Amino acid sequence: MAVAPSSPTQRLRACMPPMAASATHVALRVSNEPHKATATTTATTVALPVPTPVVAPADRRSDATAAPPSSTCTWQDVHGADDWRGLVEPLHPLLRAEVVRYGELVGACYRALDLDPRSKRYLKCKHGKKQILQAVGMGDAGYQVTKYIYSAPDVTLPMGICRPCSKGRWIGYVAVASDSEAGRLGRRDILVSFRGTVTCSEWLANFMSALAPARFDPADPRPDVRVESGFLSLYTSDNDTGKFTAGSCRNQLLSEISRLIAEHKHEDLSITLAGHSMGSSLALLLGYDLAELGMNRGVHGGAIPVTVFSFGGPRVGNLEFKNRCDELGVKVLRVANANDPVTKMPGVLFNETARVLGGRYEMPWSKACYAHVGVEVALDFFKAGDIACVHDLEVYIDQLQKNPKDDVATASSLIRVQPMFESWRWQMAMIRTSEWLRALGI
Repeated sequence: MAVAPSSPTQRLRACMPPMAASATHVALRVSNEPHKATATTTATTVALPVPTPVVAPADRRSDATAAPPSSTCTWQDVHGADDWRGLVEPLHPLLRAEVVRYGELVGACYRALDLDPRSKRYLKCKHGKKQILQAVGMGDAGYQVTKYIYSAPDVTLPMGICRPCSKGRWIGYVAVASDSEAGRLGRRDILVSFRGTVTCSEWLANFMSALAPARFDPADPRPDVRVESGFLSLYTSDNDTGKFTAGSCRNQLLSEISRLIAEHKHEDLSITLAGHSMGSSLALLLGYDLAELGMNRGVHGGAIPVTVFSFGGPRVGNLEFKNRCDELGVKVLRVANANDPVTKMPGVLFNETARVLGGRYEMPWSKACYAHVGVEVALDFFKAGDIACVHDLEVYIDQLQKNPKDDVATASSLIRVQPMFESWRWQMAMIRTSEWLRALGI
């Protein structure tokens, strides 16, 4: 996984081909199953400076799917109050700006992570909470970091090949919008930002594709709601030896978010969870956890919107998990590169597309299938000879900022990249074979 550069304005353009290898496109993919419950808040016109949106001609788009005019686009719309209908295809300028902004705040986790093994702060943040955003070139982001989050996954390989990690690794931060930023946004935004995979134990967690019951609410454990066991371990494993904090990643997050909600209980609030790769999985688990426990309730009983912005995220849970997130009103916007293998795992073989035969018959393994949650913003980019760039966060952000008309595929670039895709086909075939063997108990 590539580490983001020291400045949010320095894109990894070296990862992109001299001439764009594939036309960037954006597509809307929404589940056919309606949400049973959604967050209810009073619409407030967002105070962000809004560029003039590009609206398709009336004969090509119906009123039901047309993007709302920029003058009436509220922050609730941007955070998925109506499942981003009319805002994704084409990508509304205001939504694009907000997605990029949250992507940059996730990128701060990479730029602030100390990767020097000789350092006393190895795999910790290099800066204090008051200095982090300024140190990574985001002093004007408008957020105040209130807490650092650590995780120590309890994962091992058979025969004790790899021992569980006993020390907590810094994986992100909790922040809250400043007074001036809250005035600009139209509400007080509570933000949690997660980085992606870095350590060996985190990589092992990523490949623990067995489903395990989440059981977040003791009063209603819902055993049918299952999530990837490795991600669950990252989220719930206790860390009692940490110098800076104790308790699981989950306990740290729930404690801090509840504190911030209580502190700003008389204001309009939003909870935004953003992450890249593994971090997007943790963001989704946290969003589900908050909603399942009812912690996103305001002082007057109304629901505080919970929105997840996922960048290059894998599947997290089964179909029951997806349905429960929909019922609870957890909104998820997934930015996914069509050529990014991480977004196709786990569940390469058994997923939401394979659970129904001919669209009519439920298969026996349907409830054991992994399923993506939410609405997808589909990008399409690759770089010949540099496969790492298909999953790089900064390239994701770079592509979001590009005008799709600027990216024109050339015959030579497609020819150069063909051997890489041939290699991927073999890798994906091996993954599918391993899933079949595991499903058969071999």
